[in-house]
Amino acid sequence: MLTPQIPIDRDKIAAFCKKWSIVEFSFFGSVLTDEFRPDSDVDVLVEFADDAPWTLLDMVDMENELQAIFERDVDLLTRSSVSQSENYLMRRSILAGTRSFYAAR
Repeated sequence: MLTPQIPIDRDKIAAFCKKWSIVEFSFFGSVLTDEFRPDSDVDVLVEFADDAPWTLLDMVDMENELQAIFERDVDLLTRSSVSQSENYLMRRSILAGTRSFYAAR
């Protein structure tokens, strides 16, 4: 299907991405399928600008902001961490199943 199964405010996502120096914001997982349920979380993959200085605590803040936007739990992953994962099955599954929602211009 590859279309998010929840309403998404493009302006809020764009503002979030600009605030956090995100150059690409993508969805993956059940949010893109008919398997998405009312209790499902939203899986998000982001790619940061090269000069983004974020820490693990910043990632927690980002995840909390996204939870407020989507009004449900969010799993936030970075493209670099997935690309460097030794778990090739997970890496392949996530990277092959993403749908880009925002890209910096």
